[in-house]
Amino acid sequence: MEKLAIFGGKPVLDKKIGYGHQYIDDADIQAVVDVLKSDYLTCGPMIEEAEKKLCKITGAKYAVLIANGTAALHAACFAAGIGPGDEVITTPITFAASANCALYCGGKPVFADINPDTYNIDPDSIEKHITEKTKAVVAVDFTGQAVEIDRIRGICDKHGFIFIEDAAHSLGTKYNGKPVGSLADMTEFSFHPVKTCTAGEGGAITTNDEELYKKLVLFRTHGITRAQELMDKEPEGGWYYQQVALGYNYRMTDIQAALLSSQLDKLDMFAARRKELVSRYNEAFSQISEIVVQKEIPESDTVRHLYILQFDLDKLNCGRKEIYDALQAEGVGVNVHYIPAYSFPYYQKLGYKMGACPKAEKLYERIVSIPLYYSLTNEQQDKVIEAVKKVVAYYLKA
Repeated sequence: MEKLAIFGGKPVLDKKIGYGHQYIDDADIQAVVDVLKSDYLTCGPMIEEAEKKLCKITGAKYAVLIANGTAALHAACFAAGIGPGDEVITTPITFAASANCALYCGGKPVFADINPDTYNIDPDSIEKHITEKTKAVVAVDFTGQAVEIDRIRGICDKHGFIFIEDAAHSLGTKYNGKPVGSLADMTEFSFHPVKTCTAGEGGAITTNDEELYKKLVLFRTHGITRAQELMDKEPEGGWYYQQVALGYNYRMTDIQAALLSSQLDKLDMFAARRKELVSRYNEAFSQISEIVVQKEIPESDTVRHLYILQFDLDKLNCGRKEIYDALQAEGVGVNVHYIPAYSFPYYQKLGYKMGACPKAEKLYERIVSIPLYYSLTNEQQDKVIEAVKKVVAYYLKA
């Protein structure tokens, strides 16, 4: 059997490729240059332009650009009125911000388990974790696949919860033909470089609720307003403003907004290529019994941010670490998404215990994220597939 590169064999890929990478073209560069030559580097017209494009893409009435996806989640919890004693149900298979946002506001994250086929939060588990303290649900569109929005919407409406959809992975995804971004009370997006569209760093919240929109705008600008209807006395002059809440400086710059606006113009192109790459991966890996391919619900027309392989370790002579190290040695820049949030030392010190979400913990032990991004070529993808097959063949049980 051919040796793995980690044991001295020849790697499949001569040059290592990462699991994600931004795509920047001349239009993106020119958009940024134009802002640099303009009068406004921040608090200028590009913010509104990008917000309008997000509204058009998502079908939402309002969009609020913000410094990053984490800040967007924080803002959403603020607008939802999360405070001390309130509980927010979310998934452990996500980036820590999906849970941290409740803590930022003095609330408590409560972790519901996942559907082991789709890897998204399980609505049945959400219902099991409802208490008299529950105030909101943060449901994460993991890998880009929409959560079971109708069921979660129904649970939230029944109990009077705020439904926050963490769509950091799912820009461009549709649920029952409708774009993600207009279906929850608030929807959060991220524009980190590995996401489908990037602003360098950046985030946004979309909503159809005018009152939530006003709170979000207030929160991103220190809680300071010039809107007379929000003040408790008449303005003293044209310079006058008031701080009416405790907010943060969570503004996005016009430089970032210009890049985002240009990137949004390419969303259809980005989405089509990601779907093509996912289809090629599915075809290759569905034929390998030692690999479990993530399933998707029929309602989700998914633009995938991540492609995750789940390895059936009962059929292999290794653990996930050996697979991870071997793929890295073969030139495939893999990653793991995600470590269950409550397993981190910070959460353990808060009293969270392992075993709380057994399906999520089992999934974590078996998953590896492989390269998926717009500029990944078919030839590179074929090499990734070859490397995965090589590693699986090497570790097959006799």
